[in-house]
Amino acid sequence: MPDNLLLDNGQGVIDPDTYFETNSPPSNLNEYDEKTSEFVKYHGARGTPVVLITSGGTMVPLENQTVRFIDNFSAGTRGAVSAEKFLENGYAVIFMHRQFSLQPYSRHYTHSANGFLDYMTLNEEGKIEVDAKYAPSMTETLVKYNKARNNNMLLLVDFVTLSDYLFKLKSFTRIMATLGRSAMYYLAAAVSDFFIPVEKMAEHKIQSRDGALTLTLDQVPKFLKPLVSVWASNGLIVSFKLETDGNLLVPKARQALEKYGHQIVIGNMLSTRKKTVTFITQDSERVMSLDQEELDKDVEIESKIVPELIRYHRAWINHGTLDV
Repeated sequence: MPDNLLLDNGQGVIDPDTYFETNSPPSNLNEYDEKTSEFVKYHGARGTPVVLITSGGTMVPLENQTVRFIDNFSAGTRGAVSAEKFLENGYAVIFMHRQFSLQPYSRHYTHSANGFLDYMTLNEEGKIEVDAKYAPSMTETLVKYNKARNNNMLLLVDFVTLSDYLFKLKSFTRIMATLGRSAMYYLAAAVSDFFIPVEKMAEHKIQSRDGALTLTLDQVPKFLKPLVSVWASNGLIVSFKLETDGNLLVPKARQALEKYGHQIVIGNMLSTRKKTVTFITQDSERVMSLDQEELDKDVEIESKIVPELIRYHRAWINHGTLDV
């Protein structure tokens, strides 16, 4: 991006319907719709609870033929780890992730300090083998991954741009609505709050020779409202709130609950998000943290988040409330 970038909020907020009318769906939407429909039908017939996990950040193009873009900070760690924990607890998972972000199971090797080839070695016959010191952990991970895929418990769906994300979110949540209260929506993706509408976007690469760049960004429509009230009205909906000012975390989470009417907001601070979260519902507030012993053992906070959500989800399925 050029220096001296000026970001200015737009002239108003368009509604979700208008957004979908003025933007084109991703070219692979029909393909993923078919896969999602088959996946949901399969597990609906078996009474398996299904969770849609959104993970990673969205990219906002600055040009129709995109060279430059604005991106959201997220490697997709929370979503990928959570997917593993849900699978271990018998949930079927639709993992809707940013392309090339962390994925369940493979995350242990694709984004580690070692390059993937560092886990391999050549034996005396010149054949590839897993290095003996990594073999036990890789075997354990591979067994879990194969179990999930062989039992049709994991469906991987990717997105890149904000538009990709929003079209797929709308479509998949409406497909999952047939599951009623057995569906959970775990909205962990870092979604951009601002974008450039297609009609205001440059067609070709913005030229740096023109000097400083001033951008006017419109606010992204509030898609959580139709998701809660229309697309997925019977499911358990969990959103996330990331803040850097601790004084804003709980008040803004409560504002979201009041405004959109969903069930749970999980709040976290940027600096402590990997060890402390706050569960906020209409009637409760609970801080959940890893202690030093757990941190020393590389316990992941998602191992506490997911069981808590499953307890809530069981109550939601049985009674339509969060009373556990």
